[in-house]
Amino acid sequence: MKVGFVGTGNMGGPMARNLARAGHEVTAFDTAAAMPEGVAGAASVAEAVAGAEVVVTMLPDGAILRAVAAEAIPAMAAGAVLLDCSTVDVESARAVAADARAAGLGAVDAPVSGGIGGADAGTLTFMAGGSEADLARVAPLLDVMGGRTVHCGGSGAGQAAKICNNMVLGATMAVTCEAFALADRLGLSRQALFDVMSTSSGQSWSVTTYCPAPGVGPTAPSDNGFAPGFAAELMAKDLGLAKQAAEAVGALTPLGLAALAEYEAFVAGGGRGRDFSALLPRLAGED
Repeated sequence: MKVGFVGTGNMGGPMARNLARAGHEVTAFDTAAAMPEGVAGAASVAEAVAGAEVVVTMLPDGAILRAVAAEAIPAMAAGAVLLDCSTVDVESARAVAADARAAGLGAVDAPVSGGIGGADAGTLTFMAGGSEADLARVAPLLDVMGGRTVHCGGSGAGQAAKICNNMVLGATMAVTCEAFALADRLGLSRQALFDVMSTSSGQSWSVTTYCPAPGVGPTAPSDNGFAPGFAAELMAKDLGLAKQAAEAVGALTPLGLAALAEYEAFVAGGGRGRDFSALLPRLAGED
């Protein structure tokens, strides 16, 4: 397929590269990031999307997505599909999809789970919102960039699923880090706590797959100096989106708000650029 790509940073770069390696013709634009191997660079958004069957966007926030969409939509070929893989607020996702449909284009919002490692390996999970017809048209690209796609519903449903999922992730990682720090004070070894939690009612992805304690469990960012697989500031962003969404619909999310406060404090106190599991050394007094 002929693919336009906007946003080739830490996540978008390997995603675009994987599409090119799979034989798709990819032309991309980014204001700062270098072009991945096999991807042709464009001088503007309009140039990147011209003639593309599918335009993929991977952008930092809703305001930038809206601005890019305002440039891209008028330049896109008739009948093309706008596939947004950014994590943004639900309102922005729905507004961009409505603008695309009004211009005779398809639209799918498909934020991802899996971090930089998943983007590099092509094993991301996509949470997709949009029509079944539009999703079917972009499925060959999603199959290259990821290992699983879940159709969550209409426009904005993908973003809603991502926000809810990451609210759970943020809260469980925060309390997992608190548990290991508490174990330290109680004289309980981290290995012993892991052996209990990983096989009992305290089990979670944050424990068994992404353990914040170095040298415990499968290899994770904690074993690499907490270099980010998923940066703390991105978790704070996602928890902020969950807060915004909850306020918009009157939902009560006290644990989500507590996790947001913890991550905002961590980022402000020097956690920016570290993995979100690096809460543990902070709580344990190791930083």
